[in-house]
Amino acid sequence: MQQLIHNGVVIDDTFAEAFGMRATAIIITAPTLKWARQAAITMTGFATSVIGCGCEAGIDMDVPETATPDGRPGCRVMLFAMGTDELQKQLKTRLGQCVLTSPGSACFAGLEGSAPLDLGSALRYFGDGWQISKKFGGRHYWRVPVMDGEFLCEATTGLTKQAVGGGNMLLLAADWARALKAAETAVAAIEKVPGVIMPFPGGIVRSGSKVGGKYKGMMASTNDAFAPTLKGAVKTALEPGTNAVLEIVIDGETSDAVSDAMRAGLKAVVKLGPKQGALRISAGNYGGKLGKFHYHLKELLP
Repeated sequence: MQQLIHNGVVIDDTFAEAFGMRATAIIITAPTLKWARQAAITMTGFATSVIGCGCEAGIDMDVPETATPDGRPGCRVMLFAMGTDELQKQLKTRLGQCVLTSPGSACFAGLEGSAPLDLGSALRYFGDGWQISKKFGGRHYWRVPVMDGEFLCEATTGLTKQAVGGGNMLLLAADWARALKAAETAVAAIEKVPGVIMPFPGGIVRSGSKVGGKYKGMMASTNDAFAPTLKGAVKTALEPGTNAVLEIVIDGETSDAVSDAMRAGLKAVVKLGPKQGALRISAGNYGGKLGKFHYHLKELLP
């Protein structure tokens, strides 16, 4: 494999392979940003991978009170799934269990897409006949009585079929501390890019996977080529001085958003340099067989 060197960091001439997904977004507001974020964090829990979680979700950005429908601080949350039915299921369940239940919360559409997904239209029945339908400014809302007042929720939000999941970067370092430093630096840069989420804990995944495995029924198993403890036992992709690898996985509202996020992450890690962070940057792909979206690292370099 050919390689490039930028600021002492080796960049593999390879690509991250990603695939099309369905996505939606909502705006959660509350009396304070603390409680808007709490509802958002709870709603996006256990949503790292469609392999085992049903959806991938995360906080896109905080939204200032000057930009929310009800003039209160909020968060934009994004959810991704492989199909529309599963996306609607996950949205309804998480909204009802995590946002409706959160003190002072309200919920609004966060995306104008090609088709509607139910929000308040799905949760209004919790009002047990006391819910009130309201139309204002060309938008439809439901007011549902709850114990701290009422839950205001827009009737629907939008669905996009242009979303992309699985953009990624592999950060290879001399030790765990420097791998984490590189990954945290990339995450901080990517968080500034609108329209993307990093669904794994803190934006980082250590258990990178390959498709399938030796045991029956396994959809994915450890990426042994990038596992430092297996260097002497498998066909490794690691040099002798590489002892830790962390991955950043990115889902985006559009393919361009994923490109922008990967470009920002690459720039930040390259600037950090190998003494503090990554010795090498690579990406996960399956020879182009998994998804039609290919993000070539050399084309995204600053």
